[in-house]
Amino acid sequence: MCDASTADPHEVLAAAPRPAPGDAVDPIHLEPVDEITITTLIDNTFDALLADAEHTRRPRLGSRGRVTAPQFEGGATAAGLRAEHGFAALVTVRRGDTTTQLLFDTGLTPDGMTTNAERLGVDLSNLHGIVLSHGHYDHAGGLAGLTGRRGTRALPMVVHPLVWTQRRLAVPGDEVRDMPTLSKRALNAEGFEVIERRQPSLLVDGSVLITGEIDRTTDFEHGMPPAHQAWDGSGWHHDPLVIDDQALVVHVRGHGLVVLTGCGHSGAVNIVRHAQRLTGVDRLHALLGGLHLGGPAFEPTIAPTVSALTELKPALIVPGHCTGWRAQHALAAALPDSWVQSSSGTSYQLAAAAA
Repeated sequence: MCDASTADPHEVLAAAPRPAPGDAVDPIHLEPVDEITITTLIDNTFDALLADAEHTRRPRLGSRGRVTAPQFEGGATAAGLRAEHGFAALVTVRRGDTTTQLLFDTGLTPDGMTTNAERLGVDLSNLHGIVLSHGHYDHAGGLAGLTGRRGTRALPMVVHPLVWTQRRLAVPGDEVRDMPTLSKRALNAEGFEVIERRQPSLLVDGSVLITGEIDRTTDFEHGMPPAHQAWDGSGWHHDPLVIDDQALVVHVRGHGLVVLTGCGHSGAVNIVRHAQRLTGVDRLHALLGGLHLGGPAFEPTIAPTVSALTELKPALIVPGHCTGWRAQHALAAALPDSWVQSSSGTSYQLAAAAA
């Protein structure tokens, strides 16, 4: 959250909500799908004792193969799944007899996501495309592990043009920490077909929406604190908005919108309202991914966020990654029939309403 007592007035103005009244100027017709399955390839937690639920399938303890371990008889032990401070999800969309797979973010480390994919039996060479929610390295680090796993075809990657922004964390009294910055040149050299879009994008025959830049319309989702800075070519400046932040949206026939976020830097409520406004679909069926409500700077945002999401009454809410334990507890208490614990390797299957 921006602190007006320490931030430059221009920074405060930049972080203020931008009004977006009325219907979208360019409304988007989002083709409904028959089914979407979101498999969390990487998240901050892995719990092998979690049980299946109505929309949820968990990997069984000890079912992920075996790894070398000479301390055990036979020289091997059961493999679990990786958890790391990052996020990656496999999105499988079905319309009729056509199924398409997209990768939404790639986690923190080069081998975390790919290790989990192998243990889950997910073939990443079948991907039709990649979407990066934003340029932070805990969402793009796994791109290196995809090299050589895609066959000979180029793989399209949808990003915001500011995904290449150089950023750092400059916490007062602490060491300044530069964030790893994505290299467009390197990605092109590895065969990715990089597609830069500020505006919304429609993928998979018009059934998957990538939001592009999110309208900031709430009065409580103010963005990153002053320690989060970006290089503008002449100096470092507070970067509250992370303007490259975008979400993935699907309309499940008869149920409503499924919204998938990486970190939700635009604000979870801003993102959902933006998706509703763009598509004209009022009903939020599910919200999954990072909501960035962890830590002291964001805790004042928890109560109004929980209140707004409770009014939306999603059938499924799976906050992960950077949501933070306080927000998790608040959401679980407010939405006990909808909230589900996120965990690496979990699949969430949402099908169209019966005709």
